[in-house]
Amino acid sequence: MTADQSQLTAAEMGKLWATYVGNTLGKCVLSYFLQHVDDKETEKILQFALGLCKDYIQDIEAVFKQAHFPIPVGFTEEDVNLEAPRLYEDDFYLHYLQYLGKGGMSIYSVAIPLVTRKDIRDFFVKALRDTSKLMVLVNDALLPQNTLINPPVISPPEGVDFVKKQSFLNVFFEKDRPLHGLEIAHLYGNLNNDITSKAVIVGFMQVAKSEEVRQYLERGKNLNQKHIELMSDKLTKNDLPSPSSIDHLVRTSTEPPFSDKLMVYHKIDMFSMKIREYANGASLNGRKDVGALFAKCQLDVSLYVEDGANIMIDRGWMEQPPEAVDRDKLHADH
Repeated sequence: MTADQSQLTAAEMGKLWATYVGNTLGKCVLSYFLQHVDDKETEKILQFALGLCKDYIQDIEAVFKQAHFPIPVGFTEEDVNLEAPRLYEDDFYLHYLQYLGKGGMSIYSVAIPLVTRKDIRDFFVKALRDTSKLMVLVNDALLPQNTLINPPVISPPEGVDFVKKQSFLNVFFEKDRPLHGLEIAHLYGNLNNDITSKAVIVGFMQVAKSEEVRQYLERGKNLNQKHIELMSDKLTKNDLPSPSSIDHLVRTSTEPPFSDKLMVYHKIDMFSMKIREYANGASLNGRKDVGALFAKCQLDVSLYVEDGANIMIDRGWMEQPPEAVDRDKLHADH
């Protein structure tokens, strides 16, 4: 074994660690969904997604063992009750996979330029390609149902034009200019995330055992609803339709299929993804009011994620990510 094969850079450690833990969570959730699915096409897509989770867990374990890196605990059979009654309808699973897939693609695409070891880089390239295929399968399944949350069609410009006034940016005080295509796309993308996130939380709230966890989840639901209303208002003022809620796809079961630990971590992880999504929307935006909206949403979500992390730490649920050596502590201990 060469040094190149046995040693991991900080980026490789961190990205593999996050991918491993995230896929152990995905394995738990998807295994439960597959206990309660009627539609054969949806079942095949869930099986494909679960297969990816299992493959990635196995691949990363092999790298970690080779590098003498401790295998993370992540989430195990103790965090899922496969015998619990059905909590979500079949249609929900497709929206959930779209939501989960975006989170995975975000990690994998960022990892590719950061990692230097060829086999690990190849792993993330393959993971990105696999997850892209999953997203295509999900979207193709949602299209015939007319439930794919798509941005609306807008008329193409009559010709090439250039911005002539700074008022293009200053929408706080000038008459609003219409939203452009990228602004609409990111408002819809973030609405999609919040709508699915809210439905996930509605189910989680019903089954949470701890009152503290239930209150935390309720706060997340209210945050989702607030952001849905703010972004929908931007679309409405531009005579554009807003996507509708999918909360009706949550059943009334109160028996928990997932541990409180899994549900809190799940929302921390997916709200963290939204921080990146809001930043993406802000970076491609040209209106100050839309930029301010994304900044507000980012701040709300950042505070929520921090409070969730505190719950995880207080309950001994927060697994330590790999970190640099504390040289000062070494000296003090010596």
